[in-house]
Amino acid sequence: MILYDLYMIDRRLRVLQAVARHGTVTAAAEVCRLTPSAVSHQMQALARELDVVLLEPVGRTVRLTPAARTLLAHAETLTAQWEHARADLAAHRAGDVGGTLRYCGFSSAAAVVVPQALEMLRREHPVLRVHLRESEPAHSFDLLAADDADIAVVVATPSIPPASDAAFEQQPLYDEPLDVLVGPDHPLVSSDDVGLSDLAAEPWICGNVGRAYHQLVTLACTTAGFAPEIAHFADEWDTGAALVSRGFGVALVPRLADLPAHHDTRRLPVSRPPVPTRRVIVAVRAGSRHQPTIAAGLAALRHVAATGLPALGRTD
Repeated sequence: MILYDLYMIDRRLRVLQAVARHGTVTAAAEVCRLTPSAVSHQMQALARELDVVLLEPVGRTVRLTPAARTLLAHAETLTAQWEHARADLAAHRAGDVGGTLRYCGFSSAAAVVVPQALEMLRREHPVLRVHLRESEPAHSFDLLAADDADIAVVVATPSIPPASDAAFEQQPLYDEPLDVLVGPDHPLVSSDDVGLSDLAAEPWICGNVGRAYHQLVTLACTTAGFAPEIAHFADEWDTGAALVSRGFGVALVPRLADLPAHHDTRRLPVSRPPVPTRRVIVAVRAGSRHQPTIAAGLAALRHVAATGLPALGRTD
C-alpha cells in the first residue's frame, strides 16, 4: 500500500512539474500523454488531499501558487533521492553494465555524436541495450522529466530549462562553430576574412520560429549587430542548401551538419569576431548520473567529444 501511494503521488507530482514547465494544462497534458481533463482532475485531487490551492487561472494559462512551488521543491528533492536510490541499488547487481539506456538528441548530435557513443557502448558493454530518439532540445527535457529518456544531448538555447533548474543536471559537452553557407558565385567565396556582419544586408534562410536553429541564427546575427532579414524558413538541411545553392539567401550551418553533396554550396568559416558558436550540453535527471548505465553513457559521450570531433573546440 505504501509503494502504491508513493507511485500515485509521484505520478501527480510529475504532472505538476509539467504544468509548471509549460504554463498550461493543455501543454502539460500533451507532454504527459493525458487528456487536459485528466490533468485537471489529478491536480484537483492532489490539492484536495493536501488541503491547499495549487493552481490559479490567469487568462488561458495557469499560475502556480506559493503552496505549489513549495510542493515542487520537495518533489524535486524526492525525485533526485529516488534516482540516487536506484544508483545505490544498481551497485548490488553483479556483472557487466546491462539493462536499457535511452538517449535523445537534436539532429546533428543524433547523426554524428550519439552513434559514435552507441558504437563504443556496444563494444564495451555488449549486454547493454541502447536506444536513440531524435528530438528538439525543449522536448528532450520533457522526455527526461517523464522518464522516457535517460540522457539528452541538446543545444543550449533560451527554450530549455535554465541550468539552475533543480530537476536536471546539465553539463557542457562541446562547443561547435557555425559556418556561413553561401552559393558558389557569392562574392565572399574568394575571401579569407569573413565576418558575420558582412552578410547583414543579405536575405537569410533559417528554421521555423520556435525551433532551436531559428533561435541560434537570430541570436548570432543580433550579437554581430544586425537583425537578419529572413526570406525563407527551412528546417531540413536539404531544403536550406537547395535555396542557398540557387542564390535565394545565405545561412548558418553547424560544423557537424552533413549537407547534401548534390547542392552546389560553399561553407565559409567566420574568421572575424564575434564568431558564432553553439554550446552543446548533456542533461540527465537530477541524481541519476551515478546509475551504472547512465554513467557509462555519459562517459562514452565525453570520450567522443574529446577524441572523435577533432574539428571542434573542447569544453572541459
